[in-house]
Amino acid sequence: MGNFSIRTEELKKSFGRTQALAEVSFDFSAGLLHGLIGSDGAGKTTTMRLLAGLLKPSAGNIHYFSGGKPAAFSELRPSLAYMPQQASLYPDLSIYEHLEFFRELYRLDPAVYASRSAELLEITRLAKFRDRRAGQLSGGMYKKLGLMCALLQSPSVLLLDEPTNGVDPISRREFWELLYSLAADKILIIVSTAYMDEAERCSRVHLLDSGRLLASGEPRAVLRETGAANFEEIFMKKGAHK
Repeated sequence: MGNFSIRTEELKKSFGRTQALAEVSFDFSAGLLHGLIGSDGAGKTTTMRLLAGLLKPSAGNIHYFSGGKPAAFSELRPSLAYMPQQASLYPDLSIYEHLEFFRELYRLDPAVYASRSAELLEITRLAKFRDRRAGQLSGGMYKKLGLMCALLQSPSVLLLDEPTNGVDPISRREFWELLYSLAADKILIIVSTAYMDEAERCSRVHLLDSGRLLASGEPRAVLRETGAANFEEIFMKKGAHK
């Protein structure tokens, strides 16, 4: 499994007259669970799409590293999985049929697929629902299925765009337990969220507001350096100074 990391340098992205990102420099170090924290319109989804190679920056650079050495995006791409915020599954396909579809898409070895799919069904607790259609799943189960499809290829870099948005509290907790189990494998995980309480669950946080980076670092260190009691307070202080 590749030891990948990603850094950006004064990254900018505009859509017409709308500036989504303004000279943002991120350091997504390898093997950690990074949180991209911010409200709607902060630039989280734009950042995810840029990192995944789905968008090109208007200015600035994205640097990829493997084992601490510069690497081309083409080297990282086969090991990268991206789970978009929008519904992207097929409502008429069952959980099992989705896994079969992605097995063919990733061209997985039958033995590898059998072991990996069984493992994922077990840890997501979806094994007994394998014949249920995606359109009939609860919000939490739907997000778990999306995560399973992303994980089927055993990625080294996992980009999750607001995976817990609109999910009930219990399913949110279960989803984070899944992320912790993945983080134990030391893969690079970048998860975006607008839920401030989820910031403290991350190894590193990157706070975005209106396309600008407010702070980055270990959650407790960020709170200490900003003199804030919680992450809501950081954004409130920023809003008060606009």
